[in-house]
Amino acid sequence: MTAGDSFGRLDDDDYPAYTMGRAAELLGTTPNFLRALGEARLITPLRSEGGHRRYSRYQLRIAARARQLVDQGTPIEAACRIVILEDQLEEAQRINAEYRRAASRHTAGI
Repeated sequence: MTAGDSFGRLDDDDYPAYTMGRAAELLGTTPNFLRALGEARLITPLRSEGGHRRYSRYQLRIAARARQLVDQGTPIEAACRIVILEDQLEEAQRINAEYRRAASRHTAGI
């Protein structure tokens, strides 16, 4: 995931947050693609005080992965579902690794 790797993994309220135009430029896509991701409920843009859409680095990472799948011919709705499942799997693997580390420390201490 080349394009997404540079954005890192951050929570939605972490900043900097990019305007729709800048986010699309960073992804090498159009604002319409970001709107489509919103319609598919993959990412919900943050709102600035003026009501402008803003995207966090985490959201850009998610959008970059979706763009990659769409470029490979996956319909946008399916790409969004895939990205959500991949993200959930990544989180589950992280939690599992933490649990295993804690369990091995507990077992070694007995």
